[in-house]
Amino acid sequence: MVTKRRVLFLCIGNSARSQMAEGLTNHFLGDRWEAYSAGTEPAGYVHPLAIEVMAELGVDLSAQRSKSIEELPLTTFDVVITLCDEASEACPVWLKGGHIVHIGFPDPARAQGEYHERLEAFRKVRDAIREKVLGYLSQFP
Repeated sequence: MVTKRRVLFLCIGNSARSQMAEGLTNHFLGDRWEAYSAGTEPAGYVHPLAIEVMAELGVDLSAQRSKSIEELPLTTFDVVITLCDEASEACPVWLKGGHIVHIGFPDPARAQGEYHERLEAFRKVRDAIREKVLGYLSQFP
């Protein structure tokens, strides 16, 4: 039996980037990785456009919720990946026991413009997370 590694995706609000990273990892690498996500200052919701663009890939985030790092299970993580500069700087000391890496992405929730322009911003970040983060985890020693 293969033991899954655990990865935590950390961002400030836990409403978009970290939620998408968690969903992508559990969906595409779930045979090897168990993903969690949290925020240092949770927004209290998962962004509707994050849910929408993930559904395009067959990944359902509709039951997910924005949560604080204090709500995480008492477990150790093989890897903690910070997805925004603020989370990288605010990474709690107790998480520093594992391997920590920063792979930053722009916040799609800050995108301006018409609906289709904001949706495209979410798609770009989703695809970049899929490429960079899943690529990193696939190659993790």
